[in-house]
Amino acid sequence: MNHTLQDTIKNLPEQPGIYQYFDKDKRLLYVGKAKSLKNRVKSYFRFAPILSAAPTLSTRIKKMIQETENIEYIVLKNEHDALILENSLIKQLKPKYNILLRDDKTYPYIYIDLKEEFPRFEITRKVIKGKNIKYFGPFSTSAREIYDSLYDLFPLVQKKGCLKSKKKCLFYEIKKCPAPCEKKISKDDYRKIVTKAISYINDKKALIGLLEDKMQKLSKKLLFEEAARIRDRIEKIKKSQISSEIDIAKLENLDIFAIAADKNRACILRLFMRDGKITSTSHSFLRSDSGFDYDEMYKRALLEFYSNPLPMIAKKILIPSKFAQLKDVQKFISEKFDRKIAVFVPQRGEKRKLTELALKNAKELLKIKKEQNSDDLLVSIKELFSLQKTPYVIEAFDNSHMQGSAPTGAQIVWEDGFVKTRYRHYNLQSLDEYSQMKELLSKRCQSFEKNPPPDLWIIDGGETLLKLAYDIAQSFGVDIDIIAIAKEKIDSIAHRAKGKAKDILYSKQKSFKLETNDKRLQFIQKLRDEAHRFALKFHRNQKLKIDKEISLLKKKGIGEAKVKKLLNYFGTFENIKNADF
Repeated sequence: MNHTLQDTIKNLPEQPGIYQYFDKDKRLLYVGKAKSLKNRVKSYFRFAPILSAAPTLSTRIKKMIQETENIEYIVLKNEHDALILENSLIKQLKPKYNILLRDDKTYPYIYIDLKEEFPRFEITRKVIKGKNIKYFGPFSTSAREIYDSLYDLFPLVQKKGCLKSKKKCLFYEIKKCPAPCEKKISKDDYRKIVTKAISYINDKKALIGLLEDKMQKLSKKLLFEEAARIRDRIEKIKKSQISSEIDIAKLENLDIFAIAADKNRACILRLFMRDGKITSTSHSFLRSDSGFDYDEMYKRALLEFYSNPLPMIAKKILIPSKFAQLKDVQKFISEKFDRKIAVFVPQRGEKRKLTELALKNAKELLKIKKEQNSDDLLVSIKELFSLQKTPYVIEAFDNSHMQGSAPTGAQIVWEDGFVKTRYRHYNLQSLDEYSQMKELLSKRCQSFEKNPPPDLWIIDGGETLLKLAYDIAQSFGVDIDIIAIAKEKIDSIAHRAKGKAKDILYSKQKSFKLETNDKRLQFIQKLRDEAHRFALKFHRNQKLKIDKEISLLKKKGIGEAKVKKLLNYFGTFENIKNADF
C-alpha cells in the first residue's frame, strides 16, 4: 500500500460523512458511512510495520483492503445524512464489496375507509390519505385472494359505482350486496357485516374454513368450475402461511427479519405479525462471489424495506442477532415514520421463538434454492470472458424501428430465469442504431438509484456499441461487465445460415467465435433473442398506434408530409390534439 494512501488516512477529518475505497484501476470497491471519518477508516488498517489490513477484519473485508489504492470521502452534517447518502450511492454505483438488495417491491395492503357511510375494502400499495382508514397487511402473495374472498363470503357493496346508482342491481339479486342504494339495509347493520369481515382478514385459518364450506356446497350443486376456483384460492392463501403454534396473547404488531447465508448465497426472510397472528411472509435471495457480512446484510435489509413509504408499520422490529449499526438504523426508521420504532433482539419468550422460527424458515428456503439452481454455466461465462464477478443478474438490450419510424428500446432481465416484472421498454427519439443504443443505455443509467445496476449487460451489436456501452456506464460512475453479440458478416452482410447462428461475442479484451453448440453462446443468444422479441413487440404496438393516428388526421384532410411537420414541432399526437387552431 502506497504512502499517499497512508497520508490520506492520517489527514481524514473527525466529522461524519461517507468514505469510498478505489482499486488501482479507479474502480469503486466499497462505500461506507461514519460518525467520525478518521476513526472509522483507521479501524480498517494496521500502520506498523507497514500499512496493511487490520487483523480483526473478516476475510472478505481484508481482501477489499488489499485491493484498495485510494480513498475519497464526503463530509456531511450528521450521521443521518451520511446513512441516506451511503444507501443512495450503493444502489446507484453498485460497489464490488457492498451488499446490494434488489428487492424493490412494495407490498400490497387491504384497506377500508371507515369514514364512509357504507365502506368498501380496497387494495393499495400506497399511503391513502384519511383519518379513519384501517389497513391490513402487508401481504406478500395472497392479498387479491383474501380481497376476493371477502366479497364472495360477505354481502358487501361490490363496486365503487354501486352507491352512485339509486337502483339495486344484479349483485342484490344474487345476494352479494345488501343494496344500501335503495336503503334496504341500515348503516349500523352494514357496519356489523364489515366488522365480521374484518375479523377474518388476519385469521387465515378461519377464512380458509369458510371457503372450504363454500367449496363443498358448490360441489354438491355440481358447480365444479366455481368449486375449483375456490379450491385454487384456498391453495394460494395456504401457501402464504407459515405454520406455527406461536400465538402472542397480547394483540401485537411485529415485523420480524431473519437472514441465513452460506458461502455465496443468502436468504432474507420477512415475517409480519398483526394482531397477534402471522399474516404474511416474504423472502428474497442474494448472491455474492466475495461472501457475506451479517452486519451489513441486516442493515441493508432494514434500510431497503423501510425506505419506502408504508401504509402501516409495526412499533417493534425483531431480529435474531445484533448488528453493528443497529442504533443508527433504528433512529433512521423512527425519523422516517415520525414515531418511536424499536429494533431489538428478544432474549426469551414468545418473541424469541418468533425470531427462531423466521431463521429456521430462512435456512430451509436457502437449502431448497441451492438444490434447485446450479451456477456452473454462469461461472463458466465469468471465466471465459474474464468478468469481475459471476453474472447472477443480467440485463440484455435491443432497439427496434422501421426506417426511423417509431423507434423503441427494450431491456430484459435474467435472474434464475427471465424476470418479466422487471422488463422495461422505452420510446426513443434517435433515428440511427448507434444513437438509439446511446439513448437507451443512458435512460437505464438514469434509473440506477431506483433500480440498481446488474452484474452484466448484453448488447445486441459489435465492438462499436460495446465501447459506447462502457463509455456510458463509466460516465455515470458505474463499473459493469459488458458483452456484445453480433452476427458474423460475410462481404459486409450479416450471415445467419439455416439452423446455425454464426454470432461473434465481444468482451473488453477480445472477440470470441464459439461453436454453435457451445452452451455459453446459446445462453447469450437466448437473452439477445428475448430482448429482440420484447423490443419488436413494443415497436409493432407503437407503430400501429402511430398509423392509426395518421389515418385519423388524413381523414381530416391532413397529408402525411404535414403530419411529420406537426410531429416534429409538437412532439406527440396528444400535443397536436390539445393545440388551439
